[in-house]
Amino acid sequence: MQLSPDQWGFPANDKPWIISGPCGAESAEQVMATALGVKASGAHAIRAGIWKPRTRPGSFEGMGEQALAWLREAGDASGLPVMVEVASAKHVEAALKNNINFIWLGARTTVNPFLVQEIADSLSGVDVPVFIKNPVNPDLALWIGAIERIERSGTNKIAAIHRGFSSYENSVYRNKPNWEIPIELKRKMPSIAMFCDPSHICGSPQLLGSVSQLALDLQFDGLMIESHCNPSEALSDKNQQLTPAELKVLIDSLNIRKAEFDCPVELSRLQDLRDVIDEIDFDLLNKMAERMNIARKIGQYKFLNNVAIYQSQRWAEIIESRTAVGEDKGLSPEFILKLYNMIHEESILQQTSQVKSEEEVPLKNLTKE
Repeated sequence: MQLSPDQWGFPANDKPWIISGPCGAESAEQVMATALGVKASGAHAIRAGIWKPRTRPGSFEGMGEQALAWLREAGDASGLPVMVEVASAKHVEAALKNNINFIWLGARTTVNPFLVQEIADSLSGVDVPVFIKNPVNPDLALWIGAIERIERSGTNKIAAIHRGFSSYENSVYRNKPNWEIPIELKRKMPSIAMFCDPSHICGSPQLLGSVSQLALDLQFDGLMIESHCNPSEALSDKNQQLTPAELKVLIDSLNIRKAEFDCPVELSRLQDLRDVIDEIDFDLLNKMAERMNIARKIGQYKFLNNVAIYQSQRWAEIIESRTAVGEDKGLSPEFILKLYNMIHEESILQQTSQVKSEEEVPLKNLTKE
């Protein structure tokens, strides 16, 4: 059974738990100044990159093992636990040798089951909390697989970190949040603590407040926010790091909402509304079943007339007309597109299954003859 963070270093009844520190440890002075600053800002743990897996060579790739001592000294001076990213068994060994309290697996490591398994093997019999960031691309199974590999090492102190996903689409985010993925992870693995890394989702300070607040509204356990004593001089990710003073302003601005209603009358009113939602949902499912029944009939009709299943002009007409109607009723075009993409995909599957069943009939008759 997974233990909650208040059982492995974070103060109980003090959520959200805040992890903060520089993207990269650059000097003993920089790490110490930032650590003391984030401590004063209200953080509960200090993070710093020691080994920096960069996309291309030639950029700042971290100070390596020597920086572990800087981080340990900063942790001792601030009284906060410290954590670093690891990408190999060698990194784990060095971190443990320097009494690092927590470790995390980055997105580029989570995406590689070979590296995750190597790290899992090195953690066998070791009592250290492990944070696991989502893989670079939106692949829930890969994220769950990494968590399961670490679990099988015997580790019962695991947290997931949602840092957004890479995308070729234009976006206001550095990494698109795709909130449905961490929500589904939490549904499948409810005992796993969930943190959000808004720094890597946003890529700049402008959206940090709104993304952090949304994460808390979605019942995330904590936040990992990058902070640097002098962001303009940072050797990596300078645009997304806050000063400790800015971090304090952000933390103080967060609205910590109740997880549940505590007034029976208000809870009863909420339940009445939920009952209405349930009725609408069942109506939607019945209507969707009717729609797919029609889709199967269309598939049969197309088969009998030797017509292709996919009709591009018809699909374009559906998107245009449904988007217009949806917008008129207060629904966003993005939602309409996602909804009808799923409906269209299922409709094609239903039509395809109908065509296949029609094609199999003469084959069965030939077999009998």
